[in-house]
Amino acid sequence: MPQHTLPARICRDCDGFAAVAITTGARHRDGTRVTLRVTCPACKGSGTASAARLVRVGR
Repeated sequence: MPQHTLPARICRDCDGFAAVAITTGARHRDGTRVTLRVTCPACKGSGTASAARLVRVGR
């Protein structure tokens, strides 16, 4: 029998692409481009969103 798994919660800020490489336009001495690796601040590079938490307010 197939296993039933919950659908993955994809981060709505990065759509699952949690880490990207951005070129700065500069080049190293060997000709390769200088890149910066940036991770999504919302999901902290995991690509998935945490489950929403319910909070009771009031009495």
